Order: sequence, then C-alpha cells, then structure tokens
Amino acid sequence: MKEIAIGIDIGGTNTVYGVIDRKGNTFFEGSVSTNDYNKPKDLATALHRIITEELMHLEGTYVIRGIGIGAPNGNYYNGTIEFAPNLIWKGVINLNQIFSQIFQVPVVVTNDANAAAMGELMFGAAKKMKDFIMITLGTGVGSGFVANGKIIYGKYGFAGELGHTIISQDGRECACGRKGCLETYASVTGIVRTAQIMLAKSSRRSHLREIHKEELTGKIITNAARKGDTLALEIFDYTAKKLGFSLANAVAITNPEAIILFGGLAHSGDLLLEPTRRYLEETLLPIFRGSVKLIPSELQHQNAAVLGAAAIVWKEFEKKNYNASAYS
Repeated sequence: MKEIAIGIDIGGTNTVYGVIDRKGNTFFEGSVSTNDYNKPKDLATALHRIITEELMHLEGTYVIRGIGIGAPNGNYYNGTIEFAPNLIWKGVINLNQIFSQIFQVPVVVTNDANAAAMGELMFGAAKKMKDFIMITLGTGVGSGFVANGKIIYGKYGFAGELGHTIISQDGRECACGRKGCLETYASVTGIVRTAQIMLAKSSRRSHLREIHKEELTGKIITNAARKGDTLALEIFDYTAKKLGFSLANAVAITNPEAIILFGGLAHSGDLLLEPTRRYLEETLLPIFRGSVKLIPSELQHQNAAVLGAAAIVWKEFEKKNYNASAYS
C-alpha cells in the first residue's frame, strides 16, 4: 500500500492540485479555475470528485495521509483563509473544516508562499539551506521566510507578508485596502499596471501599443522585452527596482542565504532577475553585499506550492497519528 498526500494550491486565478508521495513523486496533477466556484465548498466538492476519479485509475492500493492546502492569507494555526484580497471569497473561510468533512482525511492549511517555500526546501533549490526567502510573483506577491530550517509563522500565523509592505507612500491602491504595497508593483498585475501607465505617459514607439490596454498581460510584456522593445525593457527595469529595494529591506531583517523567485513573473528569467539582482546589491547594507544569492526556483516547471503543501502533510504526519482513506 502506497502512502500519498494531496497538495492543493488555491490561487487568485487557478487552483492546482496534485497527488504526491513522500519522495516528491507526482502521480497526477491538474487545475481548475478558482473563479468558477462561488463558494469554497463547491470547489472542495469538485476537487473531491476529480481526485477520486483519478485515484481509481491508479494501479494498486493507496492510502491518503492528508491534504495540504496553500492559499492566500492561509492561517496555519486556524486552518482558515482570512480576508484574502485576491480571492472571490471574502471574510474568514474555514478550509480545514470544509475539506476534512468532504474528503474525510486530516487537512493542514498554510499561506501559499509558505507552501512554496516548503516545496523548495524539500525538493528544490533550498534543499541544503536553512535560511532563505521564497518570493512568489503571480497575481499577487507572496513570500515565505525560512529561518533555521523552519517556516516563520509568527504569533497569529501571518508572518512574512512582504507583498503587503508599503514601498511607496500614497502609491498605487492595493486590493488589501491600503496604498503603495509591493504587490501593486512587482506582481503580474503590477507590471501590467506599470505598462498601462508608461504607455499613457510616453509617446515612444512600442509593440505594446498594438495591444489594447485592457488586453495587456505579463506574457505579452515579457515577449516584447525579449524582442528588444525599449519600453518593455524599461517596464521590467522599473519593476526590478521596486522589487530589489523591498528585498534589501527583507535581507536586513532575516539575513538569508538566498532569495528564490517563483511564479508567473519569474518565468521572464533574466529580464527580471538581472536588474533585480543589481538593484538589490545597490540597496543592501554593506555588511550584506555579495552574500545573498538571488536565484530562480528549481521547481519552475513543477508546482512548488503543490509539492510544498503535500510536504507539510508529511511533516504533520510525523507529529500525529493521522487517520487515512484508502483507495484501490
């Protein structure tokens, strides 16, 4: 009988799931649109149906040791999502209760970036590290801080919200209700906002002008930059400057060995990585210069958050005698 865990990454756009063993082997994975489900219970019900059907096609007998869920504003202590600005569900949502009732197995919930950090720690670029920062650049900006090999959760479970630190006083309006958060500049949605602003203020020629402003995407901006579009390159430089500044502040607090970038915007590679590294070094305290690696995730073509969410199940299983559900 094989032991498996279900990893689920709930994002502002898509929810990705996978079934994974202790070694990080993925038996199958898939995704659904988060916004197709007006209630989290509907999402849980749909995932139960999909995953159960998939498990029936696997050879042998499998026992599910638990479900790990990474989600924006996920609270590890309470098993809840609390006031996540990038999700259609508002308020406090008890994911632990919803998913455990439907799947009939133990459930652990954490912040999506914390889940990604755990995935990187167990299976990716941070396997030999004890101190690092995981940055996820997607619909928003997530971050997971690992110190001495452990994720920092803080008193109430919300430590490490770098995406909602203010880097520009009275800056752009953020979905969290404040202004000037890093998320409004360094996320996929943030770089699109930068592009729209720069296109409106400048009359320079750019391939981006061929696209209606409401149809601009991070991928379109990335492709233009790769073709040498000067305005697109300036957009990346501006984004990198904001990100590098913020990362320098984070380094001063936790003194990490590395900062690892993951997610949609990180797929742009050196377009973002190189200028961010330069601005980071320029802004760092002298005692930290040259000591912090800024590297891409080694799980870019896998789902670090899904792997990490499943990994948290194994960590919890070591501490508790979980019940399980068997399939054959």
